[in-house]
Amino acid sequence: MARTLSIDEAAPLLQRGGLLAYPTEAVWGLGCDPDNEAAVLRLLQLKQRPVEKGLILVAAHLDPLRRWLDLPALPPERLARVAASWPGPHTWVMPAAAGAPAWITGGRDSIAVRISAHPVVVALCEAFGGVVVSTSANRGGEPRRARAPNSIPCWTRRSTASWPAKPEAWPNPPRSGWRSTAQSCAVERSVGTRRRTPR
Repeated sequence: MARTLSIDEAAPLLQRGGLLAYPTEAVWGLGCDPDNEAAVLRLLQLKQRPVEKGLILVAAHLDPLRRWLDLPALPPERLARVAASWPGPHTWVMPAAAGAPAWITGGRDSIAVRISAHPVVVALCEAFGGVVVSTSANRGGEPRRARAPNSIPCWTRRSTASWPAKPEAWPNPPRSGWRSTAQSCAVERSVGTRRRTPR
């Protein structure tokens, strides 16, 4: 069974390279520090998710996302449309900054991002001091988990022997009735189709 954390414990866990199960707008998410390659690769291994699929980054506001994004590549009207949808359950695929690592982008020149309105996500990001990886807390091909955080450790516990940090659980549930959406901000450079050489 995963241990329930307070906000004062969750942020340092992420900073140490730990994995965290936490509620999002629609489902339980699994997160880590996106700058920590080792943590991201552990998360991908746990989910059995190929790195080429990329990951979503979630934030409490736009500023922490700026270094991950190439915002000047977006026409002002498209950026305004994105901004009008936030905060909320809307994920946008946007142009990635040149230095965005392949373990987050999947080797593409785009990156999926969301500014959340969920109080736990906001508190977590603010306490952590940046953006957090946000992917559904299930293995690839399995149903996404919208309830029962104590169901998450049922499949994480089997991997703890080889993992420096197992996922820890947040107590609050996802918000019922919310639906998450994903949309693309296509630009002339064909965002999302061109792959970078992984660094």
